[in-house]
Amino acid sequence: MNIKDYFERICYKGSQEKTDLETLTEVFQHHISAVPFENLSLHCGETIQLDLESVYDKIVKHSHGGWCMENNQLLFWAFQTMGYEVGLLGARVYVPERKAYNQDVTHVLIKVTLEGKTYIVDGGFGVAYQMWQPMELISQKNQPQTPGIFCFTEKGGVWYFHKVKRKKVRMDSENKILCSDIVKNGTCKNIYLFTLQPKTIDDFRLASLQLQTDPSSMFLRKSICSLQTTDGFLVLIGWVLTETKYNYKDNMDLVVSTVLMGEEVQKILKERFKIQLDKTFVPLNTCSVSMF
Repeated sequence: MNIKDYFERICYKGSQEKTDLETLTEVFQHHISAVPFENLSLHCGETIQLDLESVYDKIVKHSHGGWCMENNQLLFWAFQTMGYEVGLLGARVYVPERKAYNQDVTHVLIKVTLEGKTYIVDGGFGVAYQMWQPMELISQKNQPQTPGIFCFTEKGGVWYFHKVKRKKVRMDSENKILCSDIVKNGTCKNIYLFTLQPKTIDDFRLASLQLQTDPSSMFLRKSICSLQTTDGFLVLIGWVLTETKYNYKDNMDLVVSTVLMGEEVQKILKERFKIQLDKTFVPLNTCSVSMF
């Protein structure tokens, strides 16, 4: 594994020696704009491997993406190789349909300690809840970013990650307005909770297996490919391509959806997400869980 090849994969041409916040942020932003959050392997009849060499081979050598256990493990390796003080944490994701957090720890996070401060870096959530900058671990402090306002809240050693909701106007591919979301000012979306108990990637092997084999797993019931853009994000769920532009009007995001047909899916994956699959891909969306 070679850090220079990783930098080439994410199109990063900045400093390779500095270990400051600016460099951390730049590498992170290059990663999320080059490496999709996706589970396409599961819908090509493959399994997702957790060992670092397999993750590196998939993302760096074959230019695919990955889910949180892959993206954040590769970012962890890159930051560690660069000389940052890093660790892995585990989170329980919020499920809006149940109005509760998952009982199992299934999401991987990165903790970075830098100049006496602690930051959370998460390059593996995708869609509208993907942070664009490392977030300082401070309770009840709004941290505005391009995607919106994120914040942490700490209660009894448990940290809760939220995003302030923003209005959306939804259009179809012919610019016909479908609907506009009504959001009360200050309304927060729960994303996940976590503690600062250190984890290793081995701690997620059971969760990885469950997410790949349980018929109720969202990742088996939805094919997902999401990539952050210069002003928003793209996501392909099943046959539907959705493009979101952040703040296209004051405190309002523009969401445009297109239903793809036949070979258009492979074309979009290649042209917009820079992914070319070697095996037959079967788009799927039989799950009502909302991604954004």
